[in-house]
Amino acid sequence: MLFTRLYFWVFFTVLLVFYSFLYKHKALRNAYLFLMSLFFYYKSGGYFFSLLIFSTIADYTLGHLIYRARNPLKKKGYLATSVIINLGVLSYFKYSYFFTDMVNRIFNTDLEVVNLLAKWSNEIAGTGFDIGTIILPVGISFYTFQTISYTVDIYRNKVKPVNNILDFGFYVSFFPQLVAGPIVRAAEFIPQLKQKFQLTYREFSHALFLILSGLLKKMLISDYISINYVDRVFDAPTAYSGFENALAVYGYSLQIYCDFSGYTDIAIGVALLLGFRLPINFNSPYKARSVTEFWHRWHISLSSWLRDYLYIPLGGNRKGELRKNVNLMITMLLGGLWHGAHLRFIIWGGIHGIFLVIHKQWLKISNYLAEKMNLKTFSGHKPLNRFLSVFFTFHIVTIAWIFFRAQDMRRAKLMFSQIFNKFNAGLIPDIISSYQEVFFIIVGGFILHWLPANFKEKYRGWFIQSPLWVKLIIVVVIVFVIYQVKSSAIQPFIYFKF
Repeated sequence: MLFTRLYFWVFFTVLLVFYSFLYKHKALRNAYLFLMSLFFYYKSGGYFFSLLIFSTIADYTLGHLIYRARNPLKKKGYLATSVIINLGVLSYFKYSYFFTDMVNRIFNTDLEVVNLLAKWSNEIAGTGFDIGTIILPVGISFYTFQTISYTVDIYRNKVKPVNNILDFGFYVSFFPQLVAGPIVRAAEFIPQLKQKFQLTYREFSHALFLILSGLLKKMLISDYISINYVDRVFDAPTAYSGFENALAVYGYSLQIYCDFSGYTDIAIGVALLLGFRLPINFNSPYKARSVTEFWHRWHISLSSWLRDYLYIPLGGNRKGELRKNVNLMITMLLGGLWHGAHLRFIIWGGIHGIFLVIHKQWLKISNYLAEKMNLKTFSGHKPLNRFLSVFFTFHIVTIAWIFFRAQDMRRAKLMFSQIFNKFNAGLIPDIISSYQEVFFIIVGGFILHWLPANFKEKYRGWFIQSPLWVKLIIVVVIVFVIYQVKSSAIQPFIYFKF
């Protein structure tokens, strides 16, 4: 059930047909969308939809218990139960191999992973699932963080528990953002459950713009450069020159942005057509002038979640400079581990953590120098400083992507070796000629990304204000272009595996 497949749009069209009869009745609307979201998840994740139902029932119940408890110790106990259940299920599916391998290495044992859900299904329902393999359920990392934020916010008295379990189930499982975010806070979404359906023509146009933009990002840019170049180089770095490896790294920077932000654009657009507003998740991240700013622009719902539910509870910046830096590193290392139980993800998170700490220290030093020199800021020539800051930050992030994308540490090391030892600059003209379509899409994609925000706002505004017949022509043209370049093989969104 992918946004890039005709099957999804048939599903969404049928959903809208029945929705048009129910949208004025809030209770029926919410229940209907909850059931359709469960169907969506069943088609996307198979029998794992039972985990979604379990998580819904558990956190709905614990949310009420936390709210009603008068004893502070009981409140903490119920909250701890919620966190343990959610992280326990997530850890089982995401980190079982990691922990089992670690135990086997340390204690020289021969433990094997068992898929308990498959085992129980085989015993109860007579299915024939492989119990020796644990498959990561689609979207489990996203809805787990979402339900944890719900019970924590009830504990902090930021929200009240949802009275209707169908409404809560709808909040947890809302299909546009279910499998790859954005991570939606209860305080942002639950009040919308009680509001009447509202969709202006301008909002409809904006939703259509987002959906088209997301499809173009995903299918015209991300999938194309992935299939025709990036995947080949990352799979066999030594078969390509250093320049080709470097180009693949730049390509992956663009690919993952267009893939993930493309999904988010479509999710926000589809949700808006149903009358629900989801938070922005990307804001031109490669324009960032520091790694700190990058995380204010990249996967905003995750970075703010890590800040509010991990960094601040660890002490944030309230317990001195050393503790603040330690907290930053712990947050980013765990953020890397959230993406997968591999050393390369921990290194990726560590790189970001180190440069977050460096940036914080640089701010202190530059402010001190500015004060001593009676300057407003210690930044030198502003346009040049801005360019160098963006250039430096972009390359830190891009280098870190090597560890994120490489299939293993060996291939990551080989890519660095090729880039620094076998660059073969003399082959650049021939390489560009051989991969000219890929090269121009990568360059064009970055140019579009780095365009001034006011220019982007102009063409978005033009589309929104254009007549309906113009929009229809644009839709037909874009669909035709996408159909011409789409791959016959299924290309899942990158963040589905996280």
